Amino acid sequence: MTDLAITASGLRKSYGDKTVLDGVDLSVPQGTTFALLGPNGAGKTTTVQILSTLVSADGGRARVAGHDLTTAPQAVRAAIGVTGQFSAVDGLITGEENMLLMADLHHLSKREGRQVTAGLLDRFDLTEAARKPAATYSGGMKRRLDIAMTLVGSPRIIFLDEPTTGLDPRSRHNMWQIIRELVSDGVTVFLTTQYLEEADELADRIAVLDNGKIAAEGTAEELKRLVPGGHVRLRFTDPAAYRSAAAALRETTRDDESLALQIPSDGSQRELRAILDWLDAAGVEADELTVHTPDLDDVFFALISSTAVPHQPKEDAR
Repeated sequence: MTDLAITASGLRKSYGDKTVLDGVDLSVPQGTTFALLGPNGAGKTTTVQILSTLVSADGGRARVAGHDLTTAPQAVRAAIGVTGQFSAVDGLITGEENMLLMADLHHLSKREGRQVTAGLLDRFDLTEAARKPAATYSGGMKRRLDIAMTLVGSPRIIFLDEPTTGLDPRSRHNMWQIIRELVSDGVTVFLTTQYLEEADELADRIAVLDNGKIAAEGTAEELKRLVPGGHVRLRFTDPAAYRSAAAALRETTRDDESLALQIPSDGSQRELRAILDWLDAAGVEADELTVHTPDLDDVFFALISSTAVPHQPKEDAR
């Protein structure tokens, strides 16, 4: 069995009369990417704050890197790195100075601090800009510097709270590659996001958080199978073949204008074979067959109870 980097059971948190987390259970295997998906106000950031010891839970238990959050918070902090929604970069000093400051905070020697700083600046393609004020960096560069600063202490678990919000498409894809490389090095990434495509691209497992509760959890494919809407669409050019197919196949939705049939299906090989067998038995051949399976958009809207709309990546207008 794979060792777990993060476990949580019954996490609860309220602010005044507002319940933010209402009994959250989580299990994150080591060396994987776990995505917590949900609309604004669902409790994603609060979950990260609790698991990274920034705030205390009102109830429940959690272990991070094998340490209990309540009894060994210092051990948890020593094992993790956190990149929040808003950059921790100091714009008044250079990128290199930001890195060296982190090295000092981690009690590295001057020599080791400079070695680690140089290596991370090179890894994140920031060497040329290292001696420029961080305020002059683009959004993508600041995000890369932010994560580089997080890695100074060589954490094995990294919390990334909406790390690509506000980035243009190229910077977002660059960030995805960085995350993939971290996981390939054995780092565990706990990612919160409102970008459905991001969770689909990166996460080994996804949990959908809504109103402080986990609405569903699984791989992207497992979540997609939870919601209806999958179908096979058959299109014909011969009206006679279309009518024969409509008579041969059960539970079809007809589109007489387009000569197309839509059949509910989970897209499995077994169901596709059954549809093709029905067509063969009827002596009918479709001109076009397409399979539609639900995507994370369908999952999101089927599972959340709020009317919030998740962010989707948009082209940068600049």
